[in-house]
Amino acid sequence: MAIFRSQGLRGSTGLRHWPGSRALFAFGALTAAVLATGCAPLLAPPYAADYETLDRLEATRPGKVALARAEPTDADDKVNTVRLRSARLVSPSGSFAQYLQDALMRDLSEIAVYDPKAPTHIAARVRVNDIDLGVINGTGRMEVELTVTRDGTQRLRKTYRAQTAFDSSYANIVAVPAGQAAYPRLVRALLREVYADAQFVAAIGR
Repeated sequence: MAIFRSQGLRGSTGLRHWPGSRALFAFGALTAAVLATGCAPLLAPPYAADYETLDRLEATRPGKVALARAEPTDADDKVNTVRLRSARLVSPSGSFAQYLQDALMRDLSEIAVYDPKAPTHIAARVRVNDIDLGVINGTGRMEVELTVTRDGTQRLRKTYRAQTAFDSSYANIVAVPAGQAAYPRLVRALLREVYADAQFVAAIGR
């Protein structure tokens, strides 16, 4: 199927060459150290695309798109602060709004439609961004408002929502790493909703 083709041909992104076991080991070791010392914040793992969904979006022959800076930019804004009980999850991009923008840029670059000079612009505003570790089951929730304009004319303004679930625990040593690992999956689930939406496809179409 298309996902196998994608994994074989789309290998230009450096993160795809980092074996999953090494990535999980590195983040697991870092998390264990943080939980043991109780000092440094935890870093959200890198985003990984859903290549099957990208294949379907590419098949619609979208036009070139640029990205406006994702909002809110304030690193202290509520949506840019994710707590995993006593630990704080931070974005490697500086804010979680920027994390989303970087994910969008990576995905659109993968299918060769990202162009910072394109007349079609996508703007994102993160409304909800939360990981709840729970006691046995954890959940992630994300809500993002996307606006698509072309030559200054609005073509789409819509809110997209995603919710994910993962195994958690009462014990922090289990629950916190699980919540940390769940974050990129939450972003992937949100963007999957965006790319599969016929209205979004039409808004960025040629």
